[in-house]
Amino acid sequence: MTSVIFMGTPDFSVPVLQRMIADGYEVKAVVTQPDRPVGRKKVLTPPPVKEEAMKHNLKVIQPEKLAGSVELEDIIALEADLIITAAFGQLLPKKLLEAPELGCINVHASLLPELRGGAPIHHSIIRGYKETGITIMYMAEKLDAGDIISQKSVKITDEDHVGTLHDKLSETGAQLLSETLPQLIAGETKRTPQNHEKATYAWNIKREEEKIDWNRPGREVFNQIRGLYPWPVAYTIFRDKPMKIQQAKLSSGSGEPGEIIGTTDEGILFATADHEAVLVTELQPSGKKKMAASDFLRGSQVKVGEKAQL
Repeated sequence: MTSVIFMGTPDFSVPVLQRMIADGYEVKAVVTQPDRPVGRKKVLTPPPVKEEAMKHNLKVIQPEKLAGSVELEDIIALEADLIITAAFGQLLPKKLLEAPELGCINVHASLLPELRGGAPIHHSIIRGYKETGITIMYMAEKLDAGDIISQKSVKITDEDHVGTLHDKLSETGAQLLSETLPQLIAGETKRTPQNHEKATYAWNIKREEEKIDWNRPGREVFNQIRGLYPWPVAYTIFRDKPMKIQQAKLSSGSGEPGEIIGTTDEGILFATADHEAVLVTELQPSGKKKMAASDFLRGSQVKVGEKAQL
């Protein structure tokens, strides 16, 4: 039986771990990030992968930082045949990359060399991609630059947001890994070097990227809202207070960028820069819970001609 160490942290990683267990691999340990305070009450909460590992009574290792740590030596001492990572959240030191006989591989949520980095799902939508996918790759010291083993594409529709695409890619990653591992273990896979000149990057979302610029074309604003939902969520300044824009639809209509040009049973129509409009259907006013835009309209006396801050 091939032995593996699995390294992952968020919800994306859970189906991958589940599939490895279901496929009968010996999971010697699960390595994940430390428990973190969550919510307003700062409740110390284990990452989703740890919760899944505990259901199966698997050994859990939680290094704050791998390089130079006692935990690194503990992982190497397990002498697993293969290390598999999926959204682990740390680069692996060279010493660890060289330890397993079958190497270290990663399940990455893009079609590399496109969208290297920590937020490929968000950026695939924000940048208007029509498809993305999963890459199984050998890990290298440089971020997401290792040789490709297998890939599978996933379509992106206008109905997708980060949440729906995340789930599609997570399940696709688990399936592709399941199909790839037997070939890798048998020595039947090929290594395809990436074309580094075509690499693009998807760094973690910064706070300034969450604010809507209504001076941009409607399609770009629509993609930004979808590409930040359900986390971390786009926002605008309305009536001098931040308002989170949870969900929206692309529509039509003209006016000054950021101007409310109409209301409907579904929500509030904001003008953008190119005679397209964005119909906001779900929002969260400052200090309140998220709500349907139609509910906000009933209690806030929104007027056509009011403007969001540019």
